[in-house]
Amino acid sequence: QVQLVESGGGLVEVGGSLSLSCVVSGFAMDYYAIGWFRQAPGKEREGVSCIRSNGEIYYTDSVKGRFTISRDNAKKTVYLEMNNLKPEDTAIYYCATDGPSQRHYYTACVAPDFGFWGQGTQVTVSS
Repeated sequence: QVQLVESGGGLVEVGGSLSLSCVVSGFAMDYYAIGWFRQAPGKEREGVSCIRSNGEIYYTDSVKGRFTISRDNAKKTVYLEMNNLKPEDTAIYYCATDGPSQRHYYTACVAPDFGFWGQGTQVTVSS
């Protein structure tokens, strides 16, 4: 079955860096989009960055220039490098894929387009 497992979250000071990883299994990652989303308490789940199978990348405006997404299909892993972290980056970070589903297909880096989700990893930025 499709599985996504995030790791790399933690507590960091303002201006610090973290690297998140998402290891996928159960499907051919090469053909699908992978996205990083985050959800802070009381807020909706937000698309942070997505990378399509063709390499096309999207970043939400608030992370442009600070976050970098990449994928290694051979290792079945997607990464999110986060630099110059700010308190407003504090959230649970999830990776997701539109995956082998007839009900989900990537059109934009938005949660409804993604049908398979990891369990999330907490990122906390202290001021």
